[in-house]
Amino acid sequence: MTCWLPTPPRAIYPVQHYVVLRNCDSYSDTLANKATEHVTENAATMSHRTVDLPPLTGLSRAVRELRYHEASRQVLAIVLIAFFALVSRPTFELLLIGAPPILAGMGLRVYASGFILKNEQLATYGPYALVRHPLYTGNILIISGFSIISAAWWSAMLALLFFWFYYPTAIEYEDRKLKRLFSADWENWSTRIPALIPTFSNLTAIRQGSWSFGKSSRQNGEPIIVIFVLLWFAYVAWHLP
Repeated sequence: MTCWLPTPPRAIYPVQHYVVLRNCDSYSDTLANKATEHVTENAATMSHRTVDLPPLTGLSRAVRELRYHEASRQVLAIVLIAFFALVSRPTFELLLIGAPPILAGMGLRVYASGFILKNEQLATYGPYALVRHPLYTGNILIISGFSIISAAWWSAMLALLFFWFYYPTAIEYEDRKLKRLFSADWENWSTRIPALIPTFSNLTAIRQGSWSFGKSSRQNGEPIIVIFVLLWFAYVAWHLP
């Protein structure tokens, strides 16, 4: 089969010029392959967390990839806790104010992680009857507590910047993933339960389900996180004037 493809007209020739291709199928396959290669190349530069989102280019894409990057969020959270503890100029009063959110955050993380069966079952009992992302809520409480203890006003600004940069995208991805996995169950649950700030309208569901130390320790390594946080808290307490 012969394809006639018009070329741009030339000023010195008033007639249309054509390029003759003997194999239309080959030409179509070539175009399709190039398009596929282009899409594949773009997807290869995107993480699995952003591959479903509209494509971006340049700096916008780099910033979005960083905001969705789980490892950098986790590492920076650890760094912030240690940094706030190291630069702190604690007083006994600030230690008393900062300790409750730190302890509450640790307790919430340990409690919530004991209900998780990642990608297998939608957790809707225990702390998940109060808030959709209790692990993130726990992180925010812990970092906020160390920010208070540090006695530095700029630490609050740094913590807020960290929360703003990472957690909206983390929540968006988790909600998108759970909706894809559990569809109707997720829709019913998410319309009743807020993302970060607990609701106490469904207290009976807290007592349903069963907490597992094995899930908490093996899946999320919560004992290691607890030890890490307690060591830095002890460091701050040790340096009380």
